[in-house]
Amino acid sequence: MKIDGYRDRIIDEVISRYLRVFGAVCVEGPKWCGKTWSSRNQAKSEYFVGSPEGNFQNRRLAELDVNVVFNGEAPHLIDEWQEVPAIWDAARAHVDESREKGRYILTGSSTPNRKGVLHTGTGRIATIRLHTMSLLESGDSEGTVSLRDLCDNKPLPVMPVLDRELNQIAEWIVRGGWPGGLGLQVQDAQMIPRDYITQVEERDIHRIDNIQRDVHKVDLLLRSLARNESTTVSVSTLCSDIAGIDREKVDPDTVSSYLNALSRLFVIENQRPFHSNVRSTVRVKQSEKRHFCDPSLACAILKMTPERVIGDLHFMGFLFEALVARDLRVYASAFGGELYHYQDYAGREADAVIELENGDWAAIEVKLGANQEDAAAAGLIDLRDSILREKCGRPPKSLIVVLGKSSAAYTRKDGVHVVPLSALRP
Repeated sequence: MKIDGYRDRIIDEVISRYLRVFGAVCVEGPKWCGKTWSSRNQAKSEYFVGSPEGNFQNRRLAELDVNVVFNGEAPHLIDEWQEVPAIWDAARAHVDESREKGRYILTGSSTPNRKGVLHTGTGRIATIRLHTMSLLESGDSEGTVSLRDLCDNKPLPVMPVLDRELNQIAEWIVRGGWPGGLGLQVQDAQMIPRDYITQVEERDIHRIDNIQRDVHKVDLLLRSLARNESTTVSVSTLCSDIAGIDREKVDPDTVSSYLNALSRLFVIENQRPFHSNVRSTVRVKQSEKRHFCDPSLACAILKMTPERVIGDLHFMGFLFEALVARDLRVYASAFGGELYHYQDYAGREADAVIELENGDWAAIEVKLGANQEDAAAAGLIDLRDSILREKCGRPPKSLIVVLGKSSAAYTRKDGVHVVPLSALRP
């Protein structure tokens, strides 16, 4: 059922492809990121488990007889399936029985406890993650440079692009990629992530597993995560940070359980560590880089407007890195790429890594201004050369510097690709 006014998403083709292969597809991600709209755009019938109509009659019916949710022409959308977890097992059983492809599209804005869910759905239900909108999807990227081509190390001719002002970049960060914010002035759009955080603290983090958590501690943890956006801050440091704010000792196990709940709500989505050797301990022992699902949430928690973001250029660099990580994750998903970060035991780092399905990888540095381009390129070259010299893994196929402010995209004489974020597409 095609929706009037629907804005195409990069995930649309991914959903279509998965429906050709699997009996059911589960589209999951943060609330308000567009899961239902993207799924409705491909469905031919639908059942809204969480609909408030008739005093939430749909959910009560599903609890009485789960099979009621499966009536409809394929692909049949079942929205917010996690409200009645038994739907998962029933969907798997229906797929087994029919042996048809593309029967159901399930959507969910949280991952429920697996208690009572008898089967993982492997081979029957494929899971796809939808993120908030990238700059390309929101109409803010020119889309002239292919990330896939850069990862394949294809030379990039000099390509003039519109040089964005700092205030524009700050507005992208504060506004975020929420579909509901499109077309709004930034002072109005920023109300969306602020309300999102309120809902998480006061409602969602308790409802996910019916555990009553300390709202004050949740707020302190979110503030600490916001302060440490785009860093590899440890749980122990988060505990110390919270204690420094509140002068109250916080147990690491409590913080870990809160982080797990936030992850299951898709509020946070970290970058895992990378090493070209899949058996390397780096992939296990090094810390994840911490991110919210959208940089606007960090701004909402810290009450940062575009003016305040620009007023702290050091922190703006971290927020811009989070913006880039969000878009790279979205673009890479279109061609099977995975987003990581690089940090080895010798202290060499890369802000982002995109690993392709064949094992090739691109090392990426993120900088806010073009004046930092040379240092970023030199760091990437040193990383590649050290891997070759020490024979400690597969070197990156491509080296990329992603900038905030720049008037052109091009490949340097040393082979490093330079591209503004506002020029990228998958």
